[in-house]
Amino acid sequence: MSPPSSSDLDAQRLVRPDGLAVRRRRHDHGWSLRDLVREIEAASLQASGLRRTLTPSQIEAIEERGERIPYETLWLLADGLDCDPSDLIAEGELSNERRGTTLH
Repeated sequence: MSPPSSSDLDAQRLVRPDGLAVRRRRHDHGWSLRDLVREIEAASLQASGLRRTLTPSQIEAIEERGERIPYETLWLLADGLDCDPSDLIAEGELSNERRGTTLH
């Protein structure tokens, strides 16, 4: 088995989404949690031919608690909301991560 590529590692890197931004975009579309689940699946199917989505409880955890998620999951969420993934990242999340990596 070969080691994971850097893009595989990037896809699994955990980020903290801005739960309020996610909820605001979902509400702007007039969608329930289940509506967003369907939109994520449709966007994934169109982009990759794969039926991938999140569960309503995963989306609720993101919106309510800002739960850290893999970057690839952020991409799924952004595709469903039809926005750039960077629009959904919590303020300071990437700069904090950079600071943390430069200290080591």
